[in-house]
Amino acid sequence: MNIYNENLERNPANYQPLTPLLFLERAAHTFPNHVAIIHGKLRRNYDEFYERSKKLASSLSGQGIGTGDTVSVMLANTPAMLEAHYGIPMTGAVLHSMNTRLDAKVIAFQLDHSECKVLITDREFSTIVKEALEIASVKQIIIDYDDPEYDGEGELLGEQDYEAFIQNGDANFAWKMPDDEWDAISLNYTSGTTGNPKGVVYHHRGASLLAQGNALTASMPKHSVYLWTLPMFHCNGWCFPWTLSAIIGTHVCLRAVRQKPMWDAIADHKVTHLCGAPIVMSTLLSASDNDKRELPHTVQFFTAAAPPPEAILADMKEAGFNVTHLYGLTECYGPAVVNDWNMEWDKLDNAGQAAMKARQGVRYSALEGLDVKHPETMQSVPADGETIGEVMMQGNVVMKGYLKNKEASEEAFSGGWFHTGDLGVMHEDGYIQLKDRSKDIIISGGENISSIEVEDALYKHPSIAAAAVVAKPDDKWGETPCAFIELNNSAEKPSIEELKTWCREHLAAFKIPKNFVFEELPKTSTGKIQKFVLRERAKEI
Repeated sequence: MNIYNENLERNPANYQPLTPLLFLERAAHTFPNHVAIIHGKLRRNYDEFYERSKKLASSLSGQGIGTGDTVSVMLANTPAMLEAHYGIPMTGAVLHSMNTRLDAKVIAFQLDHSECKVLITDREFSTIVKEALEIASVKQIIIDYDDPEYDGEGELLGEQDYEAFIQNGDANFAWKMPDDEWDAISLNYTSGTTGNPKGVVYHHRGASLLAQGNALTASMPKHSVYLWTLPMFHCNGWCFPWTLSAIIGTHVCLRAVRQKPMWDAIADHKVTHLCGAPIVMSTLLSASDNDKRELPHTVQFFTAAAPPPEAILADMKEAGFNVTHLYGLTECYGPAVVNDWNMEWDKLDNAGQAAMKARQGVRYSALEGLDVKHPETMQSVPADGETIGEVMMQGNVVMKGYLKNKEASEEAFSGGWFHTGDLGVMHEDGYIQLKDRSKDIIISGGENISSIEVEDALYKHPSIAAAAVVAKPDDKWGETPCAFIELNNSAEKPSIEELKTWCREHLAAFKIPKNFVFEELPKTSTGKIQKFVLRERAKEI
């Protein structure tokens, strides 16, 4: 008998479900007058932020919204989006944040699949939303958000205005804690490049743990200032809308990633942290000298997607930014792996440091398991930095599952681990490094070619700003590498022979691309290169 279980039972005094909603309640109670949100001329403190979130919850509840209902939002990085991250789940409902770059058919699919009851939509996106509503079968209450910082075109689609909707709510609304910490808090859809997107369900427990894990991983002290260059619709902004309340920080909102507004916000508001894909770094660095600002302190920049090229890392450091590489997926609440920097690596030259920063790293404190395994035998690969396996995860910051898709959920969780679909290696020191997506590996003449390895070699060329390598069908070899290249604005176009010679200096001969295409690379709204588009292009070449 375990004496520590005898007469020791769970009850409201010693157990409450984990939820990030309590972070905002505590922040408003402890630091009511601290600035929570900056948006253009608007300043909103934590007392106001909490009150408006409760009013949103109250008004939604008055419309019959409750546990298990879906409230969709089509919003930019605005105060309304932050309020949605609290007000919607305060009713027991689930927040569905939609990618603002989606086409009408995909938006309609998501509205129908999620059984959306209420849609809050920004006037800027009214054209595409109106088209989606004509396609969708489900009918919902539509609430228009007319942001004072938006001065473009667009129409109002609903019968209710967001501000009026908020003001009709009760500031003393007794909001709902989750019945169980495993209750759904949000719904995020995958990109759906090989069919309809899958709905990834997050729970309160995972959102709470990753929000705190962000603060620990990013070494974010109390009252940090965070600039919103990462879309909040992307994995719920990697859970940072909840992180900032936990540390009583300040959100600096930006509707769009633009050079001068970013530099001005960083300098004027003394921004300490920001996140984004490598394209955000490139946008910052390519600003004119007139737009760039002197930074009084080092700004922490967290990036995911492809490893930052050596040249960009050096330029970012010179500009006043320290770059940390993260890795994650929609299915693990955003980032769950971090390239935790070892001080011994400071002794390496720039190339050596860049090689270390290219690793994805080790697990977040909130992630219980991270390994590289053979997907069929489920055996861990040797930690030799060479043997390729599939990156797998276990823990509380792995999704609840895919909405209405039991088969896909079971496949993703087979063997008791979440299968990421990413191929990588385990280094001797326990750091993982991606080699490719399983669907992006190039098999040429029976040899596996990592597109990431070829891209890394191309990125080192001084004329290349961005590169993407995909498989091109080949009658003889099965597949050969095809490189799509985006040049620096000031660079002269290198010849094909020059690039092949460059590749020979960095790669084995069979890995050298057979084709080079110079054009702007297609990217998602979060800056990721759309390789599925390039694979189709390669077939035409």
